[in-house]
Order: sequence, then C-alpha cells, then structure tokens
Amino acid sequence: MSTPIGNAGDITLRALDALRRVSAVACEDTRVTMKLFALHGIATKLIAYHDHNAEHMRPKLLEKLKSGEALALVSDAGTPLISDPGYKLVRACLDAGIAVTGMPGPAALIDALVLAGMPTDRFFFAGFLPAKKAGRRAAIAELKAVPGSLVFYESPRRLADCLADLAAGLGDRPAAVARELTKRFEELRRDLLPALAAHYAKADTPKGEVAIVVGPPDKKAAATAEETADLDALLTGAMARLSLRDAVANVTAATGLKRRDVYQRALTLGRGK
Repeated sequence: MSTPIGNAGDITLRALDALRRVSAVACEDTRVTMKLFALHGIATKLIAYHDHNAEHMRPKLLEKLKSGEALALVSDAGTPLISDPGYKLVRACLDAGIAVTGMPGPAALIDALVLAGMPTDRFFFAGFLPAKKAGRRAAIAELKAVPGSLVFYESPRRLADCLADLAAGLGDRPAAVARELTKRFEELRRDLLPALAAHYAKADTPKGEVAIVVGPPDKKAAATAEETADLDALLTGAMARLSLRDAVANVTAATGLKRRDVYQRALTLGRGK
C-alpha cells in the first residue's frame, strides 16, 4: 500500500502511526523529513523521491509495493501531490492495481481560501501561472469568467508582477495574499487587486511560500455586460434593415426596455460606425 502523508508540525496521530509501520518513506528531501522523524522518534528508512529522480525511482518504488511492502510518500510541507510530482506515483500505483490511501497534512490552497474570506462554495485552483508576462496574461484571461474564487501559488520573486497582471486582467476584485500559511511566520494581507499590486510593487520581496486568492466575478456586472451585448446585437440587426426610429421601436417592443435607454444605445452604436 502507498500512503501520501503531509509533512508538518501538526501531523496527525494516524499519520505518525503509519510512518512507523511502513517499510520505507519516500520524501522530497530526506534532511527535512529526518527532522520530523527525530521530533517524533521515528526510525523508518527514508528514500529520496523528487522532481530530479522521479523517473528513475518510480519503477523501484513500484517493485517494492508489488512485492508486498507498504510505503508512504511525504512532502516537505503541506499535502503531497499538490504542485509536486507525487501524482505520477499515485497514478502508476492505481494502474498497477496497488491500493492507495491518504492522510493529508495542511494544504496552503485550502487554508488561504478559508482565511481570505472569499466564497468557498465554488473555487478553482490554478496552481502556478506562467512565469512570462504574455503567457500569464493569456492564462488570466481564460480564468476571468470562472464563476468562483480563484486560488494561485506564486514565487515571491514574481508576486508583484503577477498581482499587476491579475489587476489588469480581473479589475477591482477583492483578493488576499497569504504567506507561510500554517507556519511560524504566517501572514495574510487582504485588499482589492490594484491596491495589493501597488503595495507589493513597493515592498521588499517577501520570503517563503505564497498563495493568492481572488474573489469571483461580480454577478451583477457580468449580467449587465451580457444584457448590453444582447441589446447591441438586436439593435445592430434592426438598424441594418430599418430606420433608426423604427429599429428603436422594434427593439423596445421586443425587450420591454425603456425607449429612452434603447434610443441612447442606438445613437452610441451609430456613432461607432
């Protein structure tokens, strides 16, 4: 059996018991996990498993599991498989018919979402946005219409640039920047995206792991934009066939909107030609 376990100071008693009972523990950095083991008196064998050796080590771990050994996979911080290579090992285990269970530790994305005070009934975790501006702005544009809160991970070095692009692409949405969540120097700053972008453009580069939470799009504004687009389409079609007066009369009758509002929109569209 393979067991993903979060590596943190507030690790559960169940996870500690599993770490003592398995044959070996695969981890990102044996030095980090060794500190956890020393703290809790665990002597289980450690095996390094990370981005740089995963392709080489994964078949070896699978062979151990197929032979009947029980292994655990831990991360340096937070919950394994969230923005780390662990999911490939889990997928390989499932493909091989090997049972997998989980004993999660703290997850920055969930903690950030909860502490940010944003709606939690719908959210989208986008991981790390592209490092280059063009790719980042394109990705943000794709996420603009997502009807829920957005959660990102970001490098402290790119935080200011990322916030500037989020503000440019998403506007005045409420947001929060969370740093070092569940750790000693936990910090959370809430504000509108433009204000957060301005703050971090002037502030020193923060240290530690960073998560960004952005509130969902304003439903009323989105509905208004959609209604305007529909009205424009109706007016454009009517004005192509009829006089301005008749086009306004037809669209007013079809939509039930005030004639004055329809007329003003028709004038605006007419000037734009």
